[in-house]
Amino acid sequence: MQLIEQMVNDRFYELSKGQQKVAHYLLEQKEMFAVKSADEIGKAVGVSEATVIRFCYAIELEGFSHLQKLVREQLFPSKTSLSEYEMKKLGLAGEPDFFAHSMQQDCHHIQQTIEAIRPRDIERTVENIIRANHVYIAGARSSYAAAHWLSFALGVMRNNVHLFRPEIDDLATVFSEMDETSTFIGISFHRYVKETFKMAELAKGQKAFVIGITDSAVAPISRYSDVLLSVSLQEKSTLDASPALFSLLNAITANVLIKDRVRFEKRKQQYEAINDSHLFVE
Repeated sequence: MQLIEQMVNDRFYELSKGQQKVAHYLLEQKEMFAVKSADEIGKAVGVSEATVIRFCYAIELEGFSHLQKLVREQLFPSKTSLSEYEMKKLGLAGEPDFFAHSMQQDCHHIQQTIEAIRPRDIERTVENIIRANHVYIAGARSSYAAAHWLSFALGVMRNNVHLFRPEIDDLATVFSEMDETSTFIGISFHRYVKETFKMAELAKGQKAFVIGITDSAVAPISRYSDVLLSVSLQEKSTLDASPALFSLLNAITANVLIKDRVRFEKRKQQYEAINDSHLFVE
């Protein structure tokens, strides 16, 4: 596939001044072209929708939808996350200490995530988990394990935490009970399952606060997220993203504990008051 950057550079000086503005915006904010319409791009740049479309023709594309398709293909390669994972590990196979190098990669991914996520977004995430009357969590396929862990961890901190289980939950009933006092957390990693994206859309329609946890600033769930937390790696391996993802979820949970101590202490007392000799082996 020809790189979009090369297509623009080859014809840049043949473009009108308005089209050059679109070109600059494309090179600097490529992800916007993956999710915005031609009209929205035009407004962001300060040109007409027609100028955006003429720009596409000027770089010898068939129109804006063709440009959007190329951008999405470049941002979201068709190679599966499993193939990415395999290639990454094969690259380490010749190292003398495969085990240590693999874990060092995990540490690097966690550091990348720390640097990429804005503290204010974490603050808003924690604030809206604490203030919500009900917290709903969804994740499918490769994201289900993380959603399950987060629902368990937050359930220890507070009540009214619900993990979506499509096989048993009546979604119409659940969403009918959701409102502006609710917080919805959708965990969605490549390859993106439509179900989680649609749940986020429905939650937004019910005026819930939507938190998207994903691997890209332009992942489908970003369209409906009030806060987007992105575990962004160069490769699209969901398995490689897992250590950083679970570290992020653990940090969120720890933050909830610190900032909602009164409720947590009450919750802890309830746990300790239960005679758990029937549940656990000493």
